[in-house]
Amino acid sequence: MKINKIHNKLDLTNNGDLEIIFIGCGNAFDNTFHNNNIIIIKGNTHILVDLGFNAPHGLQKNTNLELYDIETILPTHSHADHIGGIELLALTNRYFGMKKYNKNKLKMIITNEYRDTLWNYSLKGGLSFNEFNSYENYLNFEDYFDEVQPTLIQSEKRKKYYIDFIGIRLEIFRTNHIPDLQKDVNGAFVSYGLWIDNKILFTGDTKFDKDLIEDYGDRAEYIFHDCSFNPNPVHCSLNELKTLDKKYKEKILLMHYSYDFNNYDYSDFFGLAKEGYRYIF
Repeated sequence: MKINKIHNKLDLTNNGDLEIIFIGCGNAFDNTFHNNNIIIIKGNTHILVDLGFNAPHGLQKNTNLELYDIETILPTHSHADHIGGIELLALTNRYFGMKKYNKNKLKMIITNEYRDTLWNYSLKGGLSFNEFNSYENYLNFEDYFDEVQPTLIQSEKRKKYYIDFIGIRLEIFRTNHIPDLQKDVNGAFVSYGLWIDNKILFTGDTKFDKDLIEDYGDRAEYIFHDCSFNPNPVHCSLNELKTLDKKYKEKILLMHYSYDFNNYDYSDFFGLAKEGYRYIF
């Protein structure tokens, strides 16, 4: 893995290497690190994974990109630090990207089980009533997004989906994130992590889930793992991660952390994921 800091405007294409760029690496209650959101780049393809309420600022600050530069988004779950900026992204693309810069509609990679929930409970209120005077004529999901639906490949125990999106191969798996008392993945509200190009595990938001690590950990070159430095009912804690085998900890870059991370000992792990850096594999 090569790690390079971004100094100029991020190029959303490359020579075919897999790149992961953190436009933010912080938790929901910390304004320092612009939420936990990434861009995946490979060849001529890019995918923005989540766009939280602080992430549009992080995108400009850390990559010098504008919102209308983004063409594809994959939302993982309906918390504001992961989808709070999507309304702005959609409006910016529709009224600036498409009209001024001749861009296409945004592509959204989204499962069938999550699409209606995302639209009806999070995005519809801000995006529907922008161009008409009648409630009978409002904008729909399709007016902003071209849906790209992954294929369900496993339904038992932990739902998994697969998509090869123009060369970026993704396995999209369910995580146990919310509600706080839920003990297993099957009963949890929809939230996802990613197995990227058969080499990188990106857990997304999750409680401590040893089964998940054992499923992907031996195959993973590196693991980007959700981490709360304090006990948290819906996120994996640092102390829980410390119970993992050394072979896993040495691969783990911690993400979704708070500004006080230097008060804690995370020397067991590869290190911290950092915003404004390119991780090249």
